[in-house]
Amino acid sequence: MPEFNRSLPCLLLLALVAAPSAHAAGPTFEITPFGGYRMGGQFDVQETDDGKSPSADLQDGGSWGVDLGLYRDPNSYYELLFSTQSTEVDNNDPTLAGIDVTVDYYQFGGTLLFADEKWMVPYFSFTAGATMFSADGGYDSDTRFSFSAGGGVRLPFTDNVAATLGVRGYLTFVETDGQYFCASTGEQAGCLLKSSGSTFFQGEATLGLTLRF
Repeated sequence: MPEFNRSLPCLLLLALVAAPSAHAAGPTFEITPFGGYRMGGQFDVQETDDGKSPSADLQDGGSWGVDLGLYRDPNSYYELLFSTQSTEVDNNDPTLAGIDVTVDYYQFGGTLLFADEKWMVPYFSFTAGATMFSADGGYDSDTRFSFSAGGGVRLPFTDNVAATLGVRGYLTFVETDGQYFCASTGEQAGCLLKSSGSTFFQGEATLGLTLRF
């Protein structure tokens, strides 16, 4: 018992020293809900009877999503990203008129934070995953491999809350002569788009609120 009493102050001292050290190690997890504006998104479609190779563009518009981070160390973390946009196809083809299209990105990767003594914290992100194309009206969805690269700055309000401004580019690999937004039954049986290109690109500007835990 006396030996235990003598060791108790030492244990308390170690606990007090360890507590600030654990706090100094930084956060372990973060979440960033964001709103954005997505641009681009062009399908090169097959030639028409007059020999022209038209394109079908998605209209620019708002997007939203959420970014989750699991910290590897104070300046980098593993990243899980979801971003979605609901839009329409900008094309003269009457079969595309009024069709609502959704483009979802499901990505996994990582982010590096370039923290220093300045208030703003630049960052760079790289992710890879899947792009899902879908359309209202009973059409099938299509999923393709994609990756993204992005960067921006964080404007900290506190150690655990920051505004995040960023830009990101998404590159999706699509099939040459692939068919998209297809329906197998009903009056709309068939495919809305028959692509002749091999890639699909979109850019996105975002503003989010980062909460670190």
